[in-house]
Amino acid sequence: MLSRLYAKWMYSWETALTTRDTNRIVRPLEWGFDWLQDFSPLALAANPHLSDYDRMTAVNADIVARADEFYSYDTPTDFRLERRHPQLYPTNVRPETLQEDAELRRQAETGEIEAADFLRFTSPIRTRYPENDQVNARWYPAHPETQKGKPKQAIIVMPQWNADAFSHNALCTLFNNFGISCLRLSKPYHDVRRPAELERSDYAVSANVGRTTEACRQAVVDIRSCIDWLQSQGYEQFGVLGTSLGSCYAFIAAAFDERLQVCAFNHASTWFGDVVWAGQSTRHIRAAFEQAGLTQDQVREIFSIVSPMSYMDRFAAKPKRVLIIHATYDLTFPLKYSLDVLTNFDALKIDYVSKVLPCGHYTTGETPYKYLDGWYLGSFIYQSFKRLAQTKTAPSLESHATVSAR
Repeated sequence: MLSRLYAKWMYSWETALTTRDTNRIVRPLEWGFDWLQDFSPLALAANPHLSDYDRMTAVNADIVARADEFYSYDTPTDFRLERRHPQLYPTNVRPETLQEDAELRRQAETGEIEAADFLRFTSPIRTRYPENDQVNARWYPAHPETQKGKPKQAIIVMPQWNADAFSHNALCTLFNNFGISCLRLSKPYHDVRRPAELERSDYAVSANVGRTTEACRQAVVDIRSCIDWLQSQGYEQFGVLGTSLGSCYAFIAAAFDERLQVCAFNHASTWFGDVVWAGQSTRHIRAAFEQAGLTQDQVREIFSIVSPMSYMDRFAAKPKRVLIIHATYDLTFPLKYSLDVLTNFDALKIDYVSKVLPCGHYTTGETPYKYLDGWYLGSFIYQSFKRLAQTKTAPSLESHATVSAR
């Protein structure tokens, strides 16, 4: 009886959190072949014998088969540290959020908050939005005293979809205490990278299939580029932490870059399209697909390129320490899709730790669950990097960048 009441309360709370924003927009389906035509010849010209759905399915099969090329890149040549005052870059228009944003701006103008260092460089993957193509990662270097006697270690942190610029910063400070430096990476179309025409980071995930796919490609390449910069600074051992959409990007990056030996996935799923279709947070995107007459199976197929399931064998091919956190009452990454990740990890004998939160997706950020989540993430990162330092088996410091397909 109590468990049923708790579940009802949790689902109600989760639904309230996922429906409080009023600026989600239902945009019509766009296949977005033009976003992929520079890579796949199947996207270059329409085939009179194929429907748009069949053509996009063929493009997905083509790119997944040549994914090494798709996620390849040239190491950027314009790495630089930029010092500026942090800003919030909110993605909702709730009064309390706008008030917080205004207060942070005031504090920056009066010097009440300190400036911070941000790693900036031009993404190897170019889009139509110059601001999006300037990668942004807040730099949290660990104090040299905490790094003595071990290899220099760093982790790349990628928050959830529509995260503001302060999300996950506390984790970076925590990891610094362990002697681990952090780059808190802004995902494509997020915070300072967000085009001025948007209130939300809609272009990262939308009913434009090609653009959504290209956003994932850019995110993966940006992660790998960050590792290149860290190596140039003398770092030897690397990890990645991703939450929600960030976990999808982090998983694919780790599948294609063996330098990422510690991986923490905070909410994960196997198929990108299943989350888009079944998740509460993407109900406005599902509406566009339904209006176009697509089914869940079809949406799963057209997002194969950006689905962790497409690269599960590749991910398992190299040893890693992996943490998977899922939430029992998750309405954004429904539970069965998270459990499917564990099933596949078991089948592939991946070395992983599984932790369960007694809450939902959005409620993970609420008290007391955010502290439990932080404990799971912090203890895993600490223990995994400690073990990694003891093994002294860091990957080669040679560049892992490859020639871009562009």
